[in-house]
Amino acid sequence: MQNQKKKVDYEALNSPLMRIPRMNVETARNLMDIGVKDIFQLQGRAPEALFEDALSRTITIPPDRIRYFKMAVYYAEHSDPDKSKLHPDAWIQV
Repeated sequence: MQNQKKKVDYEALNSPLMRIPRMNVETARNLMDIGVKDIFQLQGRAPEALFEDALSRTITIPPDRIRYFKMAVYYAEHSDPDKSKLHPDAWIQV
């Protein structure tokens, strides 16, 4: 059996969303799939609603990915974000 190369999502990898510290490519793709192409578009949005929209398009999203959505919205809404909140683990059960 041949080893298959993993497909790389270059569009998501090169998106402005990847400027969010510790953002992963899969979450960037989920956000892009629901129409969020830039960080400013996250301002004023509910992370839970964004996650539900993403789930309606891709049912294979792991439930713990909500923490990336919360972190992304926090980053978008704060010009000087608290560095301790710029890690997905900071958003577990918040």
